[in-house]
Amino acid sequence: MHRTALLLIDVQSGFDNPCWGKRNNDEAEENIASLLALWRSNELPVVHVRHASDEPNSPLRPETHGYAYKVEAMPLPCEKQFEKRVNNAFIGTGLEGYLRGKGVSSLVIAGFTTDHCVSTSTRMAGNLGFNVTLVSDGTATFERFDADGVRCSAEEVHRINLASLNGEFCTVCSTDTVIDDFTG
Repeated sequence: MHRTALLLIDVQSGFDNPCWGKRNNDEAEENIASLLALWRSNELPVVHVRHASDEPNSPLRPETHGYAYKVEAMPLPCEKQFEKRVNNAFIGTGLEGYLRGKGVSSLVIAGFTTDHCVSTSTRMAGNLGFNVTLVSDGTATFERFDADGVRCSAEEVHRINLASLNGEFCTVCSTDTVIDDFTG
């Protein structure tokens, strides 16, 4: 795992805003903190990406408190940070070049939200040739409504998005599995 970076996407306070609706996986932040502790204790590369929204009412706008990192994923000065304006961590950020320059060939990805920025970035990472592990319980999302107005629960959206990624763009597994694979 010496060439494996932990990529944390949009672990920002703005996702605590009730405007998003009902969320799944209340343990995501705790699991992200466990992964971060493992990477830090082994002095492995950690990369933080956060969203700087241009949307007028977004809680992820840079001038709002929601732009801040959640306390569980606060970057250390030695950890690389990127800011993105779209739902893909690789577009307009220099992330790919940075990872390649560090000799990173594998990524472990966690963050918010499963069906938007995490999914898009995971797909891109896989397409770029990175070996990707997506941490199922290190991600979360919110309920959505389909085109007919039918409510899809956050857990349903989460599960379906993980299923569509697994085996095609990444390997989906739990925090415990990542830790066991690392320490075993």
